[in-house]
Amino acid sequence: MNVEIRRLYAGDDALVKRVAEDVFDEPVRADRLAAYLAAPGHFMIVALSENVVVGQCAAVIHRHPDKVSELYIDEVGVSPAFQRQGIARKMLDVMFMIGRDQGCEEAWVGTEPDNVAARSLYESRGAVAEPFVMYVYRL
Repeated sequence: MNVEIRRLYAGDDALVKRVAEDVFDEPVRADRLAAYLAAPGHFMIVALSENVVVGQCAAVIHRHPDKVSELYIDEVGVSPAFQRQGIARKMLDVMFMIGRDQGCEEAWVGTEPDNVAARSLYESRGAVAEPFVMYVYRL
């Protein structure tokens, strides 16, 4: 199966009209996607198979006054029918390249402790899990 890895830019909204199962957590809203792609420091990579999005990787640059710029990998998702084919790894490689091109010196990503597939992917790229506690506030 031929899969194309592609970076999305502002105006590429139409490429995300057809999305395979479980690529995103929720249905993609056109207004939110357009705002995301138009925002400086926001990046999205998709994997396309026959004009259907079968994978996505989204990231944001965090710039700090006292630390190096870092690329926060916000989401990585691949439809179950396309998992274990190297798609997530390829999307991460492209995203890391974007981060380097944008002057980032680090990239980071989080996942749930029981997400074995994600942890395997991230550790295969040379990362070591760090202890981390997250708090969520409803605004």
